[in-house]
Amino acid sequence: MNRRKFIQTNTLSLIGVGTLLSGMSFPVPLGDKSYTSNRPPKSKRNFVSKAVEETIGTVKKGIDNPKLAWMFENCFPNTLDTTVQYEEQGGLPDTFVITGDIPAMWLRDSTAQVWPYLPLINKDDKLRKLIAGVVRRQTKCVLIDPYANAFNKEATGGHWQSDDTEMKLELHERKWEVDSLCYTIRLAYHYWKTSGDTSVFTSEWQEAMKLVLKTFKEQQRKGGDGPYKFMRETPIQTDTMPGRGFGNPVVPVGLIASAFRPSDDATTYLFLVPSNFFAVVSLRQVAEIATEVLGDGSLAQECITLADEVEAALKEYAIVEHLGYGNIYPFEVDGFGNKLFMDDANVPSLLALPYLGCVSENDPIYQNTRDFVWSKDNPFFFEGKAASGIGGPHVGMDMVWPMSIIMKALTSENDAEIAACIKTLMDTDAETGFMHESFHKDDPKKFSREWFAWANTLFGELILKTFNERPEVLKSI
Repeated sequence: MNRRKFIQTNTLSLIGVGTLLSGMSFPVPLGDKSYTSNRPPKSKRNFVSKAVEETIGTVKKGIDNPKLAWMFENCFPNTLDTTVQYEEQGGLPDTFVITGDIPAMWLRDSTAQVWPYLPLINKDDKLRKLIAGVVRRQTKCVLIDPYANAFNKEATGGHWQSDDTEMKLELHERKWEVDSLCYTIRLAYHYWKTSGDTSVFTSEWQEAMKLVLKTFKEQQRKGGDGPYKFMRETPIQTDTMPGRGFGNPVVPVGLIASAFRPSDDATTYLFLVPSNFFAVVSLRQVAEIATEVLGDGSLAQECITLADEVEAALKEYAIVEHLGYGNIYPFEVDGFGNKLFMDDANVPSLLALPYLGCVSENDPIYQNTRDFVWSKDNPFFFEGKAASGIGGPHVGMDMVWPMSIIMKALTSENDAEIAACIKTLMDTDAETGFMHESFHKDDPKKFSREWFAWANTLFGELILKTFNERPEVLKSI
């Protein structure tokens, strides 16, 4: 099973919605002010962090709105409650993280799911070990296959073994996405910066980073299409690659080709701009680790050289004039002069560039781009009776992704805008107390994915950030 799910069209009930969540229930709110926690019972939670529990208690005290407090309590610990599988191998932590209703580990999702807990790891050694275990598991995954996006816990195979690509039994899916490798670097780098712990930078991690570098260079397509191709028998066009598995042609201008987007949808033009921005940041982070921790000057220099090359190509090919918005960043380009004007809700997106440290929030080109992506000129921006937001081809038209509304708030400096985003998220949960992959712009009860931990934890991250930086905003809701 991949990430495409049928949209829920039924009215939510007390019993039916929670069946996937291992004992979790979804009681209807009692009156206007009484809400029952939708977390699993303590005995059924996958992992308990003292620091996370204390944070939940502290933040709830700073929220006057009972529904918002309830949603934060449900969402913020959802990754720990339901998706992490922690163990130790040879005395070292190893953490497998499923996405939610799909029992596989995406490199991207697993990083994003544990990301909001990083600021707490110095208060909770168990939590620190858990995240170190994610870094170690991701290292293993990259060494198995740097082109894969999602992995099984063991070499068990799965539904997509028939895909026309070099599948291994350890792989859940083998869609090449630049951001998958960037996310593994993001987690390792910020784990180190937060904890000071260098134990995750093993010789295996060093080899994995050399594979990342090799893969990025192969996908610059300077020596031809490279070793990766992907085709799938499917009625869904964006679930397979054109060009007999190699994608549409590109000119090798220095950018890195990504066969698929963070949504797991095929790219139209292979140079996915947000992911190339992300790669520049990630390569420089590897260079810093290689210099300060590994003492590997050669790896550091290769990463810096490639980062500089990709950055220069972005400046030349990924700043283009739009008739209505001036200079903006397009979503995809191909080096021939073609560009795709859109944005997708999944991160990295154009909207999320400052969140990932790729550009400043005050960058005028980003601000122009932001105006474009949150407008009807973006073909995947939807405005309806219930909400406005960005979606994407993955689920289809008129389906707003809560992730886009969360990301709008996370990249905003405007109190009123942040408050409006939070209010919209509260109003579109379909009274479940959780985020979903997407919901219909006119009816939030029509949604996809009951259990999507990335969106849940990202919502928790937004509320925690607002609590720490703008407590008056939470008080105003």
